[in-house]
Amino acid sequence: MNFPYTIVIQWSNEDQGYFVHLPEFPTQKFHTHGETYEEALKNAQEVLELLIEEYQQDGKALPQPKQFNYLVCVA
Repeated sequence: MNFPYTIVIQWSNEDQGYFVHLPEFPTQKFHTHGETYEEALKNAQEVLELLIEEYQQDGKALPQPKQFNYLVCVA
């Protein structure tokens, strides 16, 4: 099943790593991280799959995916 959830990946100078935020699942600010962007994205996808599975097993309604009209990348 394909769920269009948002994955926000931010670089942290302080921690020298990428941190992942999943806005539709606001239970915590950051859900996972990675040393590289690719690792953070892979970890985010795994966490998202686990969250969806957990919601479904618990009979909880999944959050509605947010819709954004544009994407802004800041380096």
